[in-house]
Amino acid sequence: MYVSGRNLLLAAAVLVQALSCSRPTAQFSYSGALQAPAEIRFENQSEKAERFEWDFGDGARSQDSLPMHVYKRSGLYNVRLTAIMGNKSRTMEQPLKVDAPGKCLVEIETEFGNMLVWLYDSTPQHRDNFLKLAEQGYFDSLLFHRVIKGFMIQGGDPNSRNAPKNQPLGSGGPGYTIPAEFVDSLVHFKGALAAARTGDQVNPEKRSSGSQFYIVQGQPVTAEQLDQLEARKGFHYSKEQRDTYLQTGGTPFLDRDYTVFGMVIKGHEVIDKIAEAQKDSRDRPLQDVRMKITPVN
Repeated sequence: MYVSGRNLLLAAAVLVQALSCSRPTAQFSYSGALQAPAEIRFENQSEKAERFEWDFGDGARSQDSLPMHVYKRSGLYNVRLTAIMGNKSRTMEQPLKVDAPGKCLVEIETEFGNMLVWLYDSTPQHRDNFLKLAEQGYFDSLLFHRVIKGFMIQGGDPNSRNAPKNQPLGSGGPGYTIPAEFVDSLVHFKGALAAARTGDQVNPEKRSSGSQFYIVQGQPVTAEQLDQLEARKGFHYSKEQRDTYLQTGGTPFLDRDYTVFGMVIKGHEVIDKIAEAQKDSRDRPLQDVRMKITPVN
């Protein structure tokens, strides 16, 4: 079949016109547990697009083709995807509802990563106080001022916010203490969040600091150590507690002497990274390790 040059030019012109009139399509779906903090993966089903612009509805944006985004708070978010080809674009909007968490959670942000912490309902005074301070921004820019590898990382002293090098830390607080809340089921496994306090000599009631806390890194624990502690302190660990201590380690010698009121449920590796910090003779890291604590709701 003979096709003239003129016909070829006409066909090419029609094709170019068709392409120039076509527009990209914007289409997406998402998956993930819709409970804060919600880690959502977005599936991009757009067509004829060369780049993308996402607006997740909480102030965050992305240009990734297949992004993942974490919603730290519950709420109704309007997600927008704009698919772009040249100077043409299409936008799709879709609501995304994130429910409040079933547990009382806070996030501790550090330069080494973030830790998600569960605050226990069985220690209500410590829980409510920690939440109140976090909501006020009390902890923001404070230091983990005392770090002991194989033991714990400690922070929450308000005097640490602008503390110069070599300044002694560990005596600051909000001006009040909290009654001890010892609960048989809450012990010092690795990742436990507990309240710091002054010594028994000046604090026989073992009242907790109003703001200073520590997170357990701990060491391996043996059955013999647990037996000795039970005999010395006059209590007994449950089988589940013993099994957990043997698997994860911790600091059981602190049980029933310091109030445990939470647990790191995500980000245990951050504890290990901070615990590796080089430090001075007072166990303060040579390079400041700052925190920001935000309620997850």
